[in-house]
Amino acid sequence: MDDDKRRSAIARMAFGIAKRVEETTSDLGTDMLCGSNTEQFARLVLFVLFSVSGFSGLVYQVVWVRLAFASFGITTPVLSMVVSVFMLGLSLGAWAGGQTVKLLVRKTGLSALWFYAGTELIIGIGAFAVPALFAVSQRMLLIAGEADSSRYLLFSALALAFSILPWCIFMGATFPLMIAFVREQDTASTESFSFLYAANVLGAMAGTIVSATVLVELLGFRHTLWIAAAGNFSVAIIAGFLAFNSGQLPSGNETDVSKLVQPVFAKDRLNRFILPLLFLTGFAALGMEVMWARAFTPVLKTQVYSFALVLFAYLGATFVGSYIYRRDLRKSSVRSVALLLSILSVAVFIPIVLNDLRLFISSSYALASWSRAVVLLSICPFCAALGYLTPKLIDTYGLGDPSQAGRAYALNVFGCILGPLVASYVLLPWAGERIGLVLLGAPFPLLFVMIMKSLPKWYTWISGAIATTLLIWSLVYSVDFARFVSRNFQNTEIRRDYAASVVSSGSDLEKRLFVNGIGMTSLLPATKFMAHLPLALHDGKPNSVLIICFGMGTTYRSALSWDIETTAVELVPSVKKAFGFYHADATQILANPKGRIIIDDGRRYLNRTREKFDVIVIDPPPPVEAAGSSLLYSEEFYALTKAHLNENGILSTWVPADTSADSRAAILQSLVNSFQFVRCFLSVDSMGMHMLASQQRIDNISANQFASRMSAAAAIDLLEWDHGVTLTDSIRGVLSNEVPSEATLNRDTQIRITDDRPYNEYFLLRRSRQDFGHR
Repeated sequence: MDDDKRRSAIARMAFGIAKRVEETTSDLGTDMLCGSNTEQFARLVLFVLFSVSGFSGLVYQVVWVRLAFASFGITTPVLSMVVSVFMLGLSLGAWAGGQTVKLLVRKTGLSALWFYAGTELIIGIGAFAVPALFAVSQRMLLIAGEADSSRYLLFSALALAFSILPWCIFMGATFPLMIAFVREQDTASTESFSFLYAANVLGAMAGTIVSATVLVELLGFRHTLWIAAAGNFSVAIIAGFLAFNSGQLPSGNETDVSKLVQPVFAKDRLNRFILPLLFLTGFAALGMEVMWARAFTPVLKTQVYSFALVLFAYLGATFVGSYIYRRDLRKSSVRSVALLLSILSVAVFIPIVLNDLRLFISSSYALASWSRAVVLLSICPFCAALGYLTPKLIDTYGLGDPSQAGRAYALNVFGCILGPLVASYVLLPWAGERIGLVLLGAPFPLLFVMIMKSLPKWYTWISGAIATTLLIWSLVYSVDFARFVSRNFQNTEIRRDYAASVVSSGSDLEKRLFVNGIGMTSLLPATKFMAHLPLALHDGKPNSVLIICFGMGTTYRSALSWDIETTAVELVPSVKKAFGFYHADATQILANPKGRIIIDDGRRYLNRTREKFDVIVIDPPPPVEAAGSSLLYSEEFYALTKAHLNENGILSTWVPADTSADSRAAILQSLVNSFQFVRCFLSVDSMGMHMLASQQRIDNISANQFASRMSAAAAIDLLEWDHGVTLTDSIRGVLSNEVPSEATLNRDTQIRITDDRPYNEYFLLRRSRQDFGHR
């Protein structure tokens, strides 16, 4: 017992010395890196442990979202539910951990650090368990109906909760458990949450950028999870070692143990303003993150690196805000809530004002090179202010007590649960990105008006005037993508739903389809050949076709001209509703009893249907490097399509002309690995490449034979936009442009696309090496 008391006293002394070092230094980095090893040991270890924990937690969120897409479909409901379940676990864990840590410490006499170590160990196990649980849940969900059905949403929410909620609960518990340990070492500590918060955010920043730029490209998703798990296991081992060396807490003196975790009450604790404000900050921050992801897409595009940059900027600014708060704590000059709300009242509208396409787009409609930097920097003032305000509020409310801090953090995270759901299913469909962001930001100036009396009048007048000006500008003058297209192109229709914002514009053959500001397709003969080419090359009369990705509906319309059973699967409901904008006969086409359009993820549809088809046509949304696109190019997906092809069935996939050589080679290699016979044809006008694959030999026929296999309606459809050209000449234009597979494939047969290694999406290191080699 004497040894235990001595080790505990030494640990407390080291922790106290490190705390005094922190109070006398001017920044967070100097705080941990100056002084003797003894002085810096305690805080440095805690900071590193929680940074590594934050790194692993962010990696889990990124990879689990991707695994969920592969298992349940690339849908907005799936994304929203993964984020919401993740946040729900954090909220429950923070609350439960805060409520139970006192009892655990009191009953066992062990340091809270033991329980923290056990929690990190369990989180690491989740890296191996979640993929297996997703696989089980995927099989359970195949009976749940279409992706936009309420039954599917309910079952998928339950499946996701079953798969990831337990591990997220343990993640949330790490905060109150570590706060309890800090309180054991220093009963006077009242700002431990902000210290841990800064460490966690810094680790999450590293997890964001390292996973996107290095880990997934080099190791794949599975091994990236292993790296994250190794982080958790390392934290658990180190924490367990420290707990062992600190010994047991004093037993036989329950009062002393209670004092270690007894809350310290103050006037601010009774301020009912704190908890609602914490809920609002979580609600607004995550809701805006969803809004920004869609609003910024015309500028940032849809690559995984774009989303990683948004998250990195969000976390980086949050860390800067928490760092400034920690610095102000040491100087005893913490900013007031009123001042912070004045900053938020202005900062919340800056992303709307600066995401004005008139600032970035030239007369030739080309984006300025600096547009991405402006958009990313626009969110930083708001995130930095929240990074300061959130830990300040939790420190004020919790005063170092794990129970109170856990309760406050849980409420903040509960706001993070509701924010994305309200943004996805209410604000985006009904108000759009710009107005939705205004509505999310409006509470901050209203709250500022309520408490601004504590600030000088001149300051309140200036900040109020700036906030009002930015609000009016956001509502009246700011031009987002939908407004930009409406003002610059005649005949524009705008549709919004939970999945995307869809803009249709133009007239005659100049009509265009934009989804979240990205051009999807236009009225081109190549989209007709997507149907006619595999149907004509099919050995025998084809009777059924499946089209994954509806687009303008041109391929669907062409397939129906063959008078066969035609099924189209489209992810975005508004894309289907826009069909009439592009085709005058849309009403007649939609009434055709042989056609049906299903709102679902194409991959998920194949998983849940038992139907087989003579032809399957895949037209993934551009670009090929878009986030999630590999799920329609991977070997696992091709194996799934192969299982749904009839004998002599043909899979046809489209690869745009602007696809890089390495990605095109990877797509073709995956096809060659999956099917016995593959043929490639350049499309008319060299718009891209048709890649056809089958388990049986694909017919080699002439243009006349091709034409003879087409019905009169199909021939008329093919020439609809190709005036002055004969049917055989139009067909010959494609058949004569066959490209040998060897001309496209890379010598390295490992250049391929799988679910685990999305070669086409993660390319930064590879292309950086290529660029460096060319210099």
